[in-house]
Order: sequence, then structure tokens, then C-alpha cells
Amino acid sequence: MTTKSNLTHTKNNLNDFANNNFKQLSSKAALFPFFILILVLALMFFNGGIYVENYIVIQQKHFFQINAFLSNYKALLYNLTQLGDALIFLPFLTVLIIYAPKFWQHLLTSLVFSAFISNILKKLLAVPRPAAILNNESFVILGEKLSGSTSLPSGHSIATFTILTLILFAFTPRKKNLKWLWVFFIFISGIIIVCTRIGVGAHYPLDVVVGGALGSAMSILGVLFNRKFNFWRWTEDWKYYPIFIFLFFVWAIVLINKIIMLNLIIFYFSLASLIISFFILINVYIKKKY
Repeated sequence: MTTKSNLTHTKNNLNDFANNNFKQLSSKAALFPFFILILVLALMFFNGGIYVENYIVIQQKHFFQINAFLSNYKALLYNLTQLGDALIFLPFLTVLIIYAPKFWQHLLTSLVFSAFISNILKKLLAVPRPAAILNNESFVILGEKLSGSTSLPSGHSIATFTILTLILFAFTPRKKNLKWLWVFFIFISGIIIVCTRIGVGAHYPLDVVVGGALGSAMSILGVLFNRKFNFWRWTEDWKYYPIFIFLFFVWAIVLINKIIMLNLIIFYFSLASLIISFFILINVYIKKKY
């Protein structure tokens, strides 16, 4: 009885904390990512980068420099870049489905918006990847060689900043000093992850800048939309936990397959987080049902 009471108390505290933070989120928060996007547009315009050829030329030097520097840390680089894949990043947050379902409700909506804008812009802009247009011997390519015309914006960067921006707003501490430390930590984490996309030779610098700004903007839009039209409210009901239990099981199989294919340590951590959430979820469901 005490365990069940403590579990409910923990869930309510964390869920209410995140929900209250989301309620305070203003549309003005989107001004910063939109300002970044305007700066990028201005940079492209004044440097003739509004054309694909010029877009690549004006940042080619910086691409080579960043790629050369980061490629000195190949193992770390290749592991960290996997976090740009939501399938790898999100397992670290799956336990919040139990303790902070409001966070996941906003996250799911934001990820839908992010996936939509990413696919639309990639097709509309059709910027060639570095490997498709630059001499492949002049820079380092780690992992799969991507050579399509889907460079701008970086989908990994959009996903990363969508997730991190939601984490930022949901769990911002009350104390001012801790708040700035929290913002700094989230921002630096995002920068590190998205820069790995340059390090593995998959994107130009502006691809990740635009992707990061779009991800942040979509997360804010997702919260504002979700506050009015919450299609995910049912996720708070423990009666639907079997759906998540099944999804976690399938998800684990996907991660195990990735381990078999690439055997990266980040996959083990992601899988371990998912398995822990899986068993916690089963435990909570059994206690509530019986």
C-alpha cells in the first residue's frame, strides 16, 4: 500500500511540475529560433547563398574544418550521432510515460510537427548532401554514405532539438541560478549532438543550425497546439499501458537488431533504459489492475 502511494505521489509531483511549466510557456519563446532562421536567411541572401550552389560554397571551408576536427574522435562521434535518431534517444525518456505523461503528450505532438516540416523542406529545397557533390576523399565519412538531395534541413538536428527543447521547458528548475545552468546544459548537449552530423560527413554547418532552430520552434508549436487540442490525453490512463508494453517490446527488438548490425555502446544504453521502463511499466500496471 505504501509503495503504491509513493508511486502515485512521485508521478503526480513530476507530472504536475512539467504540466505547470508547460502552462507558463508563451508563444514568445518561439521568437529566438525564428530569429536564428532569419539570420541564416540573411546570411544566405547577402552571400548569394539563396541558390543551392552558393549555399554549399559559402560554408564549404567551415564544413571541412569541423569535419576534420571532430573526426579525430571517431568512436565517440559515431556513438553520439546516433542520439539524433529519435528511436535511440527516446528510450532514455520512456520512464516518463509513467511519471510525467504530460511531457510525452506534448512531445508526441511536437515530433509529428517536426517530422512533417522536415520532410516538406527536404523535398522542397533539395540540397545535395556533402557526399553527393564534394570530393569524398577530401573529408571523413563515418557510417552510411548519404548522397541524396536531402541535406537541408538536418532531420537529426530537428529531432534532437525538438526533444531537448521539450526537456528544457518541462523540467526547468524554479531557482534562477539552477535555471541558467539547466539552459546551458541542454543547449550545449544539443550543440554537441547536432555537430556530430557534420563530423560524420552527413551535413553542412547551416543544415544543423536550421534543423536545430526548426526543432525548437516545432516543440513550442507542439506545446501550444497540444494545450488546445490534446489527442494524447488517453496516455495518462493506466488501462492503456498494455499498448506501451507491446510497443516497448517491439522497440527492444529494433534496438537489438541495431546492436547486431553495428554493435555501438550507445545502443546498449538505449536498450537498457527501455528494458528498465518496460519492467517498471509492467509492475505499475499489475499493481493498479490487481
